[in-house]
Amino acid sequence: MDMKKILIIDDADFILDSTATLLKYEGYEVFAAPNGHIGIKTAFENKPDMIICDIAMPGIDGFKVLEEIRKNPETEATPFIFLTAFSEKAKMRAGMERGADDFIVKPYTHDELILAIEAQWAKRSRLEKKLNEKIEEVGRSVTCVLPHEFRTVLNEVIGTAKYMNSDAENLTKQEIIEFSNDIISSSKRLLKITENFLLFVRIEAIASDPIQRQQLRKFRTDEPFSIFLDIASSKALQYDRNEDLVFGDNIEMVSLEISSESFYKIADEILDNAFKFSKKGDKIYISSFREGNMAVVEIKDKGRGMNPEQISKISALAQFERAFYEQQGAGMGLIIAKKLVELHDGIFKVDSSEGSGTTINFSLHCRDIE
Repeated sequence: MDMKKILIIDDADFILDSTATLLKYEGYEVFAAPNGHIGIKTAFENKPDMIICDIAMPGIDGFKVLEEIRKNPETEATPFIFLTAFSEKAKMRAGMERGADDFIVKPYTHDELILAIEAQWAKRSRLEKKLNEKIEEVGRSVTCVLPHEFRTVLNEVIGTAKYMNSDAENLTKQEIIEFSNDIISSSKRLLKITENFLLFVRIEAIASDPIQRQQLRKFRTDEPFSIFLDIASSKALQYDRNEDLVFGDNIEMVSLEISSESFYKIADEILDNAFKFSKKGDKIYISSFREGNMAVVEIKDKGRGMNPEQISKISALAQFERAFYEQQGAGMGLIIAKKLVELHDGIFKVDSSEGSGTTINFSLHCRDIE
């Protein structure tokens, strides 16, 4: 088994030397850094399994070190323990709020240090076990569902291609264009199925890792509702339903705590669902408003709607294959949108009844744009 690597960062020589000696005796490979600047550089170069860092240091303090460590994709999940004086209780709280995993109060004993380190290894082991179980669960579901979905779409492509091949000499230019468009449409559908499965697996993996979830809220999408309205207009054009869009009041000058990519995916899936399961001429209403530190988006259609059982399967996220097969009116799109919203500590609500349409209401944390 490879020796675990621990980086210690402290400007006090006696703490640095004594702690390094203790950990080497315990069987760890130890890196020692006398200040924050060297500590960050050492972390990026050596990729330690854990970082133990003093808070109060001249120049680059421990908070800045933590910030830089969490910014780097290669070190963002590294367990991080702060060293702090007993009198610095406010700094302890601040450290945990900024993403530290634990703190040790100076002066500390041999046992206190080792117990804190071992607690992080145990925590990491539990997270990895849970993550592996989730990946295996999703993998089993994907194995069951993907072949069916692939066969359905591929049979459409193969059938069209065979027809074109068997009667190529008699096909008109217009027929060739129509058949080609069918193949392109089916191929795009196959690509979306594949992308959604891969995204679902990624979401499930991140959902099991609190550190990765915390990092997600550091991304920003400025003026999201301008983006949302652009997506809505594009969807309306795609479905030839420009007249069906009705825009209500929308908030401005806010920034959502979510990446533009994830926000786009949420909007795209919800809006596509609204157009797909309503008829031309049925209105689709879009509005947004503010509730405290949350921005709320509401999309209301007058389509076929869903029954209580279908809604409950989205809300509870039933078994993957059941959700895929039985959500006849809502498919994987709404499940992925819901999971993305909740992954960012948001709220996703569905209100629907058969024959009366569906209202999707989701909220995400936001900030004012200065």
